[in-house]
Amino acid sequence: MVGVLSGCAAVFLDWAIHFIKQLLNQGFHASYDWQFLVLPGIGMLISLLLVRYVIKDNIGHGVTKALLAVSRNDSKIKPHNTWSSILTSSITIGFGGSVGAEAPIVYTGAAIGSNLGRAAGLSYRNVTLLLGCGAAGAVAGIFKAPLAGVLFTLEILLFNVSMKALLPLLISTVSATVVSYVFRGQTPVFACTLTPFSMGNIPFYIVLGVLGGLGSLYFMRTTLFLEDWIGRLKNPYVRWALCAVALGALIFLFPPLYGEGYDSLGTLLNGRELDLEGRTLLSFLLDWKWGVPVFFLLIFLLKVVAMTATNAGGGVGGTFGPTLFAGAILGFFFARFCNLLGFSVPEQNFALVGMAALMAGVMQAPMTAIFLIAEISGGYELLIPLILTATVAFGTLRVFEKYSIYTKRIAQSGDLLTHDSDQAVLTLMHIDDLIRDKYPRVQIDATLREVASVVAGTDAAVLAVIDGQGRFQGMIDLATARKPLLDPSTYDSWHVYNIMESAPEYIYAGEKMESVMAKFDRTGAWRLPVVDADRKYLGFISKSRLLMAYRAELKEIASED
Repeated sequence: MVGVLSGCAAVFLDWAIHFIKQLLNQGFHASYDWQFLVLPGIGMLISLLLVRYVIKDNIGHGVTKALLAVSRNDSKIKPHNTWSSILTSSITIGFGGSVGAEAPIVYTGAAIGSNLGRAAGLSYRNVTLLLGCGAAGAVAGIFKAPLAGVLFTLEILLFNVSMKALLPLLISTVSATVVSYVFRGQTPVFACTLTPFSMGNIPFYIVLGVLGGLGSLYFMRTTLFLEDWIGRLKNPYVRWALCAVALGALIFLFPPLYGEGYDSLGTLLNGRELDLEGRTLLSFLLDWKWGVPVFFLLIFLLKVVAMTATNAGGGVGGTFGPTLFAGAILGFFFARFCNLLGFSVPEQNFALVGMAALMAGVMQAPMTAIFLIAEISGGYELLIPLILTATVAFGTLRVFEKYSIYTKRIAQSGDLLTHDSDQAVLTLMHIDDLIRDKYPRVQIDATLREVASVVAGTDAAVLAVIDGQGRFQGMIDLATARKPLLDPSTYDSWHVYNIMESAPEYIYAGEKMESVMAKFDRTGAWRLPVVDADRKYLGFISKSRLLMAYRAELKEIASED
């Protein structure tokens, strides 16, 4: 069911984008048409208004949101995400926004799986699996690529998948692909004309892999920098105006940046030249043989700017499509550059392999990149260069960057689930579930007589010491305070502050479990107090309870059932 619904959502999104494009672009063939300047901004504004006044939720960065749902929100995704991303992204892209439809449809598929699982009353583990099935089905449906859908989920979304879980993932992707075949035909998304693989081109593919890794680093860091820089503008309409002007100008100068850019990719992958004569003020560059690679290098460098401007200005779209587009442009640029130097390399092959190189680096998902590109193009004859280039690109990027574009910000907040089971368990554990307030509280200025009466009515090992405002001041360890408490002569002359101890560390409400574990290791303490931002006492966390919760969570995620 999840696969069929995700496949239907992918088909509908693809149809909606093309319908809006055709509706807007009827008779749109004039040179320097004003629509290049205006339409993308209008689409961004419509999406912005829908998000602010109808949806009333942040729905951008769909893959990252799905990852956060798994790690932070018990795999719960709001019901409106089953349709809101489709609506806004189809408008954004249909009007010419320079983003991709893949991340929104992944979020939609994940929302379908999450909500069906919750409606059926399933456990967190099974809801998470259905979320992954929805995401996998969405990728399979939009690209007609069932194997790539499974690999995408394994490499990017789900941190711990057993062999049994592969079966529902495969059923979901096959179901979604069949739905896509029924409505969109069985032709690959990027049907292309390729040249047979030549062993003599292996060194060129290796160099392309290195360029792909470095290009991925540029793509990621430029995106994050621009998002932070534009995000400083608090007024959403000021952001929209700035981004709309910038995007319109970029598309006006570089028409391939319009929309997803997949029409341009189809031309390059079939060995044909883009027809840009009279469509750009920079067409004079194309009359110079070295001007062609310069023009395409500029497109590669500016694609990330156009993508970020679209999203930051109120549009809804993802980085998946722009990554494929930029990779193909990089591969074509490199091949044309080599050919101008006197070598002979097939430009369409390098454009295709460049897609895998950039995807392997930006998303840090080399297996997904290899098989996705092979499936969407029918280019299995280039499997060796796809593997080689994607692997080199991935390795090159890992020298400089540990995280993908989807996980970078999540890792900074400490919410990232990884394939490391120990780290994953810590991410899934929450302080609120471990706090125990069974320990009696005593005022800091209370006498030992008052403390003795409290001790007589409890079997707790420690007492929490607080002041008049409920702020934590220290604790009394009954094992070390036994002597004064057994001496009645001190009951009225001694006070709590004479026998209390300071806590070796504080745990703060909402603190990440990795930090909590580090504090226990560093201090050697058996229990530590939990306080809020004002140091109000909330309770204690004991090492024994922490370890019990850790073992239970590890058993849960490792379970085959």
